[in-house]
Amino acid sequence: MTQRPDVTGPLPGDSRALTSVAVQFFVNGLVVASFVPRLPEIRDRIDVSTGVLGVLLACGGVAGFAGSAMVGPLISRFGTRRLLIGAGVVLVAALAVVGLATTPVVFLAGLLFLWSSDVLVDSAMNLQGSWISGRRRVPVMNRLHGLWSLGTVVGGVTAARAASSGVSLRTHLLVAALVFFCVLVFVGRGLLVDDEHAGEDEIVDGGSSPIRRRTGPLVLLALGGACSLVMEMTSSDWAAFRLSDDFGASAGVAGLAYVAFTAGMTLGRFGGDWAIARFGRQRVFNTAIAVTLAALVTASFAPDRWLVVAAYVVAGLGIATQFPKLYDDAAKHRGRPGAGLAALSAGSRLASMTAPAIVGVLAASSLSVGSATALLTIPAALAFIALALRSR
Repeated sequence: MTQRPDVTGPLPGDSRALTSVAVQFFVNGLVVASFVPRLPEIRDRIDVSTGVLGVLLACGGVAGFAGSAMVGPLISRFGTRRLLIGAGVVLVAALAVVGLATTPVVFLAGLLFLWSSDVLVDSAMNLQGSWISGRRRVPVMNRLHGLWSLGTVVGGVTAARAASSGVSLRTHLLVAALVFFCVLVFVGRGLLVDDEHAGEDEIVDGGSSPIRRRTGPLVLLALGGACSLVMEMTSSDWAAFRLSDDFGASAGVAGLAYVAFTAGMTLGRFGGDWAIARFGRQRVFNTAIAVTLAALVTASFAPDRWLVVAAYVVAGLGIATQFPKLYDDAAKHRGRPGAGLAALSAGSRLASMTAPAIVGVLAASSLSVGSATALLTIPAALAFIALALRSR
């Protein structure tokens, strides 16, 4: 585990930069939630099966995985501020393309640009957030990720309300893209101008080889990101399908399953720092992963739709603090700027590239959506426990 450096105190401009980074975390959550709850409509609009939709989503994951390989070089060349602004423009434009898509090809093009730019924005904002957090007596990474989750809740509620009110998918996403672009202008003005690279070439003496000391933590970050992403993404992306396909729920009601999961995750992230301070990191982790396993099983196999919705809330609470910790560790990794985040992103994007296709194929078979998701989320939770024990 990466240890937190000594706090040296905030630098001039940190307060404004924190506001900008916080807003960007919130907006990134909004971007994802603007179209995920309406995936059943997108599937019908572009006229594909659930299995084909899963493959298209997996192709978007390929773009994200490829983008993760460019995180380090692009940060070294342009810095986090310029990278975030440039990739942010591409991100909101891609959302508009998704909203306009009426064919699988156009939808796929939007996904490719959306996820390849998202990984760059994601890495840049997490690096800036970690640097600011490291200079404060009270860390903010959990709360920043809580703002991302809050963004998904707001975006999910908005998307569900838009669907139930008859607002067209095109109008909804075009308006959202325009609003997000205006917010990006504000964010760019307040970001940290200078990146923090102190200690990036430092090598700690030890009995193992330098290569192993450098790559070992990166491998753990990649695997941890993959397992955590499978639990989080499968629960969020397929929650609406769990209600619409397994219970025959309407688009508006089906979207509530996604909102339930993200609402639970939001509460968990805003309360995560308090829980760790009060009960200890290991006790919180043990409790959270046990609760997550129970909730994922319930969400996958419960025979009542409202019990499924409640289970998604609890699953979100359990999964909440995993990624903030992984991102903070990755940002503080000693080595080339962005190397830790590149490894974490590569692992999580690789999971996003394969998990949707697997669930889609399984759901298109005789299995229910609940059974299909359980075949991925439960093994991922067990593997995450094993990795956590290995990293001690």
